[in-house]
Amino acid sequence: MPTALVEVRRQYSEAEEVAIIDAIHGALVAAFLIPAEDKSVRLMVHEPHRFACSPSRTKPEFSTLVSIDCFTGRSVQAKRKLYGEIVDRLAALGIPRDHVTITLREFPTENWGIGGGQAACDIDLGFNVNV
Repeated sequence: MPTALVEVRRQYSEAEEVAIIDAIHGALVAAFLIPAEDKSVRLMVHEPHRFACSPSRTKPEFSTLVSIDCFTGRSVQAKRKLYGEIVDRLAALGIPRDHVTITLREFPTENWGIGGGQAACDIDLGFNVNV
């Protein structure tokens, strides 16, 4: 049930945008073992002057911020795998590895409303968050 927001500072084609979204989702499936149909990834394109980044970046137009909200419970090993998967998959799309920043925010299941307004702790999620 993770949700992800990918923020970029350049325009991509529709196919490239879909590939970026699929890369993030694929990384979540691989690292957090979520069901493949559990897809919630958004892409936001900023004008460069609205997305500041380090002037030391060799290709600042490729600066990418990935923010992920998820349930508490994943191991440090799973998080490391997620970060590596994201960077590898975005690098395959031409985004330099050192231009990707990833933030992960974790929430207890009682702090997440899903399934028609139920607390996530009160329903069967269909997957294990303790990976």
